[in-house]
Amino acid sequence: MLKFSSSTSFRLTSQKRISLWLLAVISSEEKVLKEISFNFCNDQELLKVNQEFLSHDNLTDIITFDYSDPSGIMGEVLISTERVKDNALDFDQLFDVELRRVMVHGVLHLCGYKDKSDDEKILMTKKEDFYLSRYV
Repeated sequence: MLKFSSSTSFRLTSQKRISLWLLAVISSEEKVLKEISFNFCNDQELLKVNQEFLSHDNLTDIITFDYSDPSGIMGEVLISTERVKDNALDFDQLFDVELRRVMVHGVLHLCGYKDKSDDEKILMTKKEDFYLSRYV
């Protein structure tokens, strides 16, 4: 099950379409979905989580909490829509495309992909690009 909530005025458009796409990503990665909650928030909310739970004192666009077990993937994906908007401008990208990139990034983390090393970042970006190209 995919869940979507927001603590701001942001509302996810094309929720059904995005859900079907993310379910296809999970299936392609040969994973079983238990539950993923996407929570859309602002910079300050995500900064507070970053400081409290990860001891990081910087803004970020996404934080993923992985609660997966052998029976399937489960987790929380927190996304700052303010960061996504700024990143879309920085990368000369549409907001909706950048948002999908961040959402699939969180799903890929729950599927087991990391992005700490340079090689891991390269693979993660390739996976994001691959799945973004399959969004219909």
